[in-house]
Amino acid sequence: MQKENFPAVQNIPKYALVTGASRGIGRAIAERLAQEGFHLYLTCRQSADLLIPLSKDLEGRHGISCIPFIADMGNYADVERIFQQIPSLNVLVNNAGISYVGLLHEMSVSDWQAVMHTNLDAVFYTSRFAIPLMLRSHSGKILNISSVWGNVGASMETAYSASKGGVDSFTRALAKELAPSGIQVNAIACGVIDTDMNQCFSDADMEILRHEIPADRIGQPSEVAEMAAALLHAPEYLTGQVIRLDGGWI
Repeated sequence: MQKENFPAVQNIPKYALVTGASRGIGRAIAERLAQEGFHLYLTCRQSADLLIPLSKDLEGRHGISCIPFIADMGNYADVERIFQQIPSLNVLVNNAGISYVGLLHEMSVSDWQAVMHTNLDAVFYTSRFAIPLMLRSHSGKILNISSVWGNVGASMETAYSASKGGVDSFTRALAKELAPSGIQVNAIACGVIDTDMNQCFSDADMEILRHEIPADRIGQPSEVAEMAAALLHAPEYLTGQVIRLDGGWI
């Protein structure tokens, strides 16, 4: 029996949501997805002065639509408001995150809750709304930006480590749940990346960190973005993985 050759479907619009996209890793991923032709929904909590110009720039350079949202992704009502304006979604990148450096017994309850809301609760909120959109096409990709501290823990960063450990477990469990539906769920566990999150450390501290890393340098947001893009093109069989990107550090 002769195999029929069906014409390939061309120029189907692709939509991606990137949280925490105003700077650092989120910004680099947004720029990389724009190069891939994705129409974007971008969020940040308070840096409208960065996110809105970025959105306009990506639209102008790549011929895509780019809608910015100023929202707290750790607030369920804010996430619900965003998804009320998203009719279709192919890719969800959970990048929004904050850290806290200090002794645990000196950490306030409100600081603990802020870390958990932003780093872990937000991943649940966005996934809860994104999954039904992806089920319509029996496909989709959820990518969570995690940290090596989620695996090994960091002194003075207990809350951050706990939140990222939760993200890693969330990733593995949700991947098993969604694999029958053709939806991939993976995470990138970042090592030391050159972002504003590390501004709390002195130059001397960063130099010590650099010497601990076999690659002998700090990672760049663009490298995380390249890994994110690679995962978008990975075979569907790759799911439930927490991929370490740390220069051989941990």
